[in-house]
This record gives sequence, C-alpha cells and structure tokens, in this order.
Amino acid sequence: MNPVLPGSVIGVLGSGQLGRMFAIAARRMGYRVHTFSPDSDTPTGQVADVEIAAAYEDLDAVRRFASQVHVVTFEFENVPSATAAAAAALAPVRPAGEVLHITQHRLREKQFLSRHGFPVARFRHIRNGAELPAALAELGCPAILKTAGFGYDGKGQVKIETAGEALAAWQRVQPAEAVLEECVDFACELSVVAARGQDGAFAHYGAVENRHARHILDVTTAPAEAPPAVAAEAVALARGVLDALQVVGVLCVEFFWTRSGKLLINELAPRPHNSGHFTFDACVTSQFEQQLRAVCGLPLGSTEQLRPAAMANLLGDLWRNGEPDWVAATAMPNVKLHLYGKLEPRPGRKMGHLTALAASASAAREAALAARAALAREPVAART
Repeated sequence: MNPVLPGSVIGVLGSGQLGRMFAIAARRMGYRVHTFSPDSDTPTGQVADVEIAAAYEDLDAVRRFASQVHVVTFEFENVPSATAAAAAALAPVRPAGEVLHITQHRLREKQFLSRHGFPVARFRHIRNGAELPAALAELGCPAILKTAGFGYDGKGQVKIETAGEALAAWQRVQPAEAVLEECVDFACELSVVAARGQDGAFAHYGAVENRHARHILDVTTAPAEAPPAVAAEAVALARGVLDALQVVGVLCVEFFWTRSGKLLINELAPRPHNSGHFTFDACVTSQFEQQLRAVCGLPLGSTEQLRPAAMANLLGDLWRNGEPDWVAATAMPNVKLHLYGKLEPRPGRKMGHLTALAASASAAREAALAARAALAREPVAART
C-alpha cells in the first residue's frame, strides 16, 4: 500500500465536469492528470496535462493510456467493464472495476443492496414485455419502469400509472431488460457523499437535501433539514454500502426519505456527485480532493463544513435568451460561480453551478436561487 505521491500522474476515465474539478484539486496538490474519453476539448481536458480522445472500446488505446499513469480513477460510471479491466492490467484502478460493474447497472445494484440487507423499494426484474403485467399486479400501480443499465438524470425510465399502460411503457423504453420499482411516497430526497481509503478509513459530508426538476438535480441544501437521527442513519447506511463494496474512492448514496420516516436507498454513484459540489467551497476538503487522497493512498482529509451552503445547477436553458448576466450573479459576494467549459449550451445540459454560503442552509438556498434568477434576468419569485 505504497502511496501515490505528488508529482505522479493520475489517469481519469471520463472527461466531464466531475473530472474537471478533480483535475483542479489534483493539480493544486502537485499531481499531473491525464484524461481519456471519446471527445476532445472537454471540461476535463481543458485543465488536464494530457487529453486522449479515443473510444472506450479501443482497448489498445486504453492500455497505452494506463501505461503512462500511476493510478486510474473514474469521473462517471458508464465506462465499459472491458475498459476498466484493460486499464487494471497496467495500473491500479480505484474504485475497482467490480464496483463499476455493479453500480452502472440498476438490476445488479439493487440485487447487491437487497442481498446485503440494505433498505430498497420493492422491485422486480423484467426480461421482456410479457413479464410486465404480472409484476405490475404484484407491486401495484403506479410503478416506475427503468432500463437495467446506463441511465441517469431520469433517462431510460417511464412511470406507469395503470396496468393498461404496460405495453406502451415497454415500447417507449425498449430495454434489453428492465427493473420495475414500486413508487415511493417520499417527503424528500437525501444523499450522502462519502469516501473510503485503502485502509478502510471512512469520511463523509453528512446528509444533504436534493430537489429535482425534470428528473435533474436542481438544488442541494447542506446540511439537510432533517432530524439528527435520520441524518445519522443515512450516514451509517452509506458507510455500510462503502464497506460492503470495498470502495477505495468516493461514492454517493442517494436516498428516499419516506413520509412514514423510513430511508430507502435509491441509487449509488461510485464517484464524486453533483450533490457534493458545495464541498468545493464550503468544506475543508472537497469531495474531489478526497477522491484524490483515497485513490492515491493518502490519509483522508477533514470534511468539516465551514458554513451552511446550497448548490444550484445551471442548465443550458439559461442561455435561451442569450448570454446569462454573469455580472449580476457575481455581484453577490457570498455566491461562487463554477462553469464547466462546455462549448454548446443545450436544454437540460449541465453547464455549471452556483454555490452560496450563508448563516443557515435555508438562507444559502435563497441566495443561490436569487443568483440564478439574476443570471436569467428573471424575478426571484419565478425561480422559487
């Protein structure tokens, strides 16, 4: 367990905004960063030392990439398992490819969680459309049909309100296989971003509250406005998941907090997470530096949160009336602007985020929403 020390090269599979912020943290600590993805002039590539544009299926290119770095990590989970295996033959891959294999596939993920005793909503494996009516009869309507693999931000899923919608739902999703989940009556969504070191050390950023719009994370408030016992239970469950998966790195556990007071695990993300972006500005050690520390075998850093915070996503929709008013938003001294360097704003595309710091979590949320409204030249009331 010799640590990978500053001056070494970190390889990142993926090249989006998570890799960009990871690369910023790594370069600040004296590491070099190589990124690998099918694209060029990417958010990560703009700040990395080396950007390699090649298909993930080009395993020869993957091996060349891995031979030039000291450790490999991920910035998104939809990397083919063969890619992770090819890289692992030449450099340590953290978290391990097995973690990626489980968490990139909804069915494998839910089966893993259920098998290890973690609380999840009731679900059924659907292999073809003919199996759907019986599963709906068992779980009841409404229910959610989701593709088994490669879905995020609400993609690859449809809500079934009545049994008569089963065939249309299957044809709309058109999966090779799917997962049917019962609908959960939840009060809010919470998440815990946590890290686990090679030695099993654990660090977390507490429970945060997430609000979504169009199935995309809209606003995160940290800490969550939840009872201490609920927040502590969420952290304990997150630790159990990281230990069960033997994660080396950062992982986010997303929860439904039901109206009856139960926590159910919704999804896992084996890398830094959108709901942890506030840590870049509000915590002693950001989730990105924590990922670096974990995969390099360094001691985990303090996760102390210096002030309550909120994060508001900036989607491409903000550009619908022209360039956002950056001056108006940056005029607010307690708000930080992060842009990802993406070349083309599109509706629903994450282009950046705002982080606001305040004396309370609710005040931070109001400040973040006010700053976003100023960007769009809209009244604050239209955004809350």
